[in-house]
Amino acid sequence: MFVLDRHGRPLDPCHPARARKLPASGRAVVVRRTPFIIRLKDRTVTDSTTQGVAVGIDPGSQHTGIAMFTERDGSRTGLYGIPLDHRGGRIRDKLRARAALRRGRRSRNLRYRSPRWRNRRRQKGWLAPSLRHRVDTTMNWVVRLSRWAPVRAVHVEQVAFDTHALSADGPLEGVEYQQGTLHGYEVREYLLVKWGRKCAYCGASGVPLNIDHVHPRSRGGSDRVSNLALSCVACNQAKGSRPAKEFLAERPKVLAKVLAQAKAPLRDAAAVNTTRWALWRTLDATGLPVHPSSGGRTKWNRSRTGAPKSHTLDALHVGRLEQVTSWPGRVLTATATGRGSYARTRTDRYGFPRLRMPRVKLHHGFQTGDLVRATVLSGKKAGTYTGRVAVRARGSFDIRTATGLATGIHHKQVRLLQRADGYGYATQKEADHNDYRLGQARALEALPVPIPATPEGTGALGRN
Repeated sequence: MFVLDRHGRPLDPCHPARARKLPASGRAVVVRRTPFIIRLKDRTVTDSTTQGVAVGIDPGSQHTGIAMFTERDGSRTGLYGIPLDHRGGRIRDKLRARAALRRGRRSRNLRYRSPRWRNRRRQKGWLAPSLRHRVDTTMNWVVRLSRWAPVRAVHVEQVAFDTHALSADGPLEGVEYQQGTLHGYEVREYLLVKWGRKCAYCGASGVPLNIDHVHPRSRGGSDRVSNLALSCVACNQAKGSRPAKEFLAERPKVLAKVLAQAKAPLRDAAAVNTTRWALWRTLDATGLPVHPSSGGRTKWNRSRTGAPKSHTLDALHVGRLEQVTSWPGRVLTATATGRGSYARTRTDRYGFPRLRMPRVKLHHGFQTGDLVRATVLSGKKAGTYTGRVAVRARGSFDIRTATGLATGIHHKQVRLLQRADGYGYATQKEADHNDYRLGQARALEALPVPIPATPEGTGALGRN
């Protein structure tokens, strides 16, 4: 758990059990509930010895893994894990809806609107709002962790997918491939992400996977990534040189799913490529030492330690390391929810307003999204309710708890625990340390030769 000194400056994190005892003994007060932060009353930074922590970042299009750990002589110990869920897709959909509405205005008989061209220029380094959101939210959490813990360094994975090589009809040669990076590795890694590390035909996971042509090359199929899928050994041998339409003729639902997934666009790969340097420049501006690494090294580190695949464990294995001793059993999932909408009306399906919303969001000292606790002493709703609140101007609130929705709670019975900060939080189980030890033993058994010193660019699929 995060610990601050009496002046609000960060100290080294402590064990959750100790963090619970300190407020109970009167030595500390709770500053924040999620993530849980305490502030000591009787200690300052000058009176303490801080070792410092490091932050690992595994950036992605839809999810970003963030891990906080200590490192000493190449050995890392995971302290905190945060899978960050972006909302770039929702931002994109809202921008498309706004663009469609504006296009419709041009064909309607409405009042004349004078053109406004001065606000159409894009500055150097401009990113689309859905992409800028990914950079801003990741940077927001790095700044937060720097306020709550003594961060000494940041390790970030520089993910790079060569979309030109992924979409080419055939292998690139000479000048055509001089602009690309690690074509063989990128195709394999992209397919693992695209198909969820499962067989496209039977859904098997945790087994060796081969690259399979949906339409075989012997019948005119190409090496485009839209014609490639992952298959286990059994399905690959059973399919042979037959097209997927013949192999899955008796399973039309699976066939439709495979064909739709194979034609999925390279939107996620393009988003990662576009934002990777913007994220690097933003992190470098913080003044912290930023150590870039490749996706090949991250994957090699996980295969060497036997750690399972997850966003936070990928972040823990970013960069150069010798071993990972442990990681937390549970991680905090942070989902970007935004801070509400600017629209102050709701429309029906025809676009006509059906209700008006108040111009202010704060009612009786609360706003929608705040974490609250309500204590009802009597009546049908007697009990204690803790969760997110939805406010109303009349003072009757709804509280979303872990067990359901409590409606009609009077505002005088509600107590504020934490202000809404644009994120929704939940805890989930991380891979168990026993699974780590078992996976590490299996990884060592599967390595008949010494591990090379430079893992970048390895293209083997291996076990998933």
